Amino acid sequence: MVGKIVVSLVSLILLVGVIIGVVVVVHQNGNHKEDQSTKVQMKKVHEFCQAAEFKDSCAKSLESVAKNDTATINDYLMAAFQTTVEEVKKGLQEAGKTSVNKDSDPYNHMAIEDCKELLQRAVEELEDALSLVGETDTESLNEYTYDLLNWLSAVYSYQSICVDAIDKPELKTAIQNGVVNATQLTNNALNIVAKISDLFQSFNIQIPDNLINSSSDSNSPHRRLLEANKIDQDGYPTWFPVADRKLLAKSGKGNGKGQGGAAAGVAPLLPPIGPGPITPHAVVAKDGSGKFKTVTDAVRAYPPNHQGRYIIYVKAGVYNEQVLIDKKQINVFMYGDGAGKSIITCDKNVKIAKFTTSKTATVAVESEGFIARGITFRNTAGPEGEQAVALRINGDRAAVFDCSMEGFQDTLYYQSHRQFYRNCVISGTVDFIFGMGSAVIQNSEIIVRKCGPKQKNTITADGRELPSEITGLVLQNCRIVPDKELFPVRFTLQSYLSRPWKQLSTNVFIENEIGDFIRPEGYMIWDDHTFHQTCLVYEYANRGPGAATNLRSKLFKNFKVLSPQEATKYTVGEWLRGNEWLPGTNAPFYLGLGGK
Repeated sequence: MVGKIVVSLVSLILLVGVIIGVVVVVHQNGNHKEDQSTKVQMKKVHEFCQAAEFKDSCAKSLESVAKNDTATINDYLMAAFQTTVEEVKKGLQEAGKTSVNKDSDPYNHMAIEDCKELLQRAVEELEDALSLVGETDTESLNEYTYDLLNWLSAVYSYQSICVDAIDKPELKTAIQNGVVNATQLTNNALNIVAKISDLFQSFNIQIPDNLINSSSDSNSPHRRLLEANKIDQDGYPTWFPVADRKLLAKSGKGNGKGQGGAAAGVAPLLPPIGPGPITPHAVVAKDGSGKFKTVTDAVRAYPPNHQGRYIIYVKAGVYNEQVLIDKKQINVFMYGDGAGKSIITCDKNVKIAKFTTSKTATVAVESEGFIARGITFRNTAGPEGEQAVALRINGDRAAVFDCSMEGFQDTLYYQSHRQFYRNCVISGTVDFIFGMGSAVIQNSEIIVRKCGPKQKNTITADGRELPSEITGLVLQNCRIVPDKELFPVRFTLQSYLSRPWKQLSTNVFIENEIGDFIRPEGYMIWDDHTFHQTCLVYEYANRGPGAATNLRSKLFKNFKVLSPQEATKYTVGEWLRGNEWLPGTNAPFYLGLGGK
């Protein structure tokens, strides 16, 4: 009996040992699998954040997706974008809590209001990017790189402009601290999207041959920035509404065929300015012969949920007012009886009137698809008013032609997104063509005016800050000349082509005629900054007495005379992807080098 008991106890001990051994092995195997899974996910996070400048912030933004074994590149991008949206919203809340007395400090009160508007716009454009990624299959993401960079470049600029505009140190610090995380995450997103092809390789995703380096020929129904960018058989991009096609067919001979092709040369000019067979939605006339007496009233009459292009005809006259085209008022076509005849003017400025730079604009455009023709945009504040904008555009796919922009400091503000100017006259003194968007000014006259006694003339001042931003300013085949008041003293007062507003300021001068009054060093340093050491200033095939490059300032480390191949990168076809949308504007243009 005792022996049986001993045997039973030994058997029980052996059984327990076996069970424990099995449990230990199973547990170890489970831990091994978990460890392997964790390693795989950590590797994915590491590879996704490889291009990010702020890697810790990048990794933290992926917490919601990092534990998902089946997460795709889309999921990672959406997590990064969503976290950025949340951080921008926090910055917006901080701006909302900041109170400035309008009467005692009108400038900073307006600057805070500007911040709120800019950050709200940043949220909306990030949400557009989020939607695009969510609605696009992984293999097709590569072809939307340009679109995403276009949005993200604008989002970054909104945050930068928001902080820059604030004058009072304690307010600036509060807002800057409020958006610092958002700024870092936007920076990361730009860098990651710019290197998305490398990301595909690290995730072992094969891009179909027809989608490699492609940003066109898309049939995706979900495209929201360009909607689609095929050029149809009539020469229009497929996003262009049928109603617009009919309208533009009425407004000129031909249907736009050939405008988008590399061999097409110059698009046909539009017919003489005037209403002609076009029936505008709103006619503005000082004498009461139109439905409206002010341009502002005509803009306000834009119907909710309007489809197609909204046409405003501004009859000859001087309209002393500030005009704002809201971001919801898309596809506005505003035309007049000609530059110098239909004139919109005001004198709002920073120095005297205490407006922020953005709010000084005589005409401000916040919507995409804006077209203007045959109008003068003027700011009469003069040199003593300092920053005083005549035209500010903050919407994608803007085309301005046969117009004049007149002012002194900060005349034309290409605030964000893609903009094209053709056959225009632009005049001013200090930084009078400036911004943070992507702009090409083609076949126009750039008139440098007589600056104030303590000022120096600088034509351009671009605000690009990051390597991955697709922003900068190009002047192509323009005439750069002094006005009649500057001419007698043109060698006494100093005039330069450009100075760098931000660290990667990008200013490109291609095929221009440059007058003798431009100083041989060409470029001027921005006081108290070292941006001249990092900015990009390029020239190609300029002509005239001011075009010699042998004496250009050696302080500008990245100055370069481009080769034809390098210069092509900054033409309308490459820089603005103009073949995708300019045919629909009916503006004349050429895509490459050497056009007229």
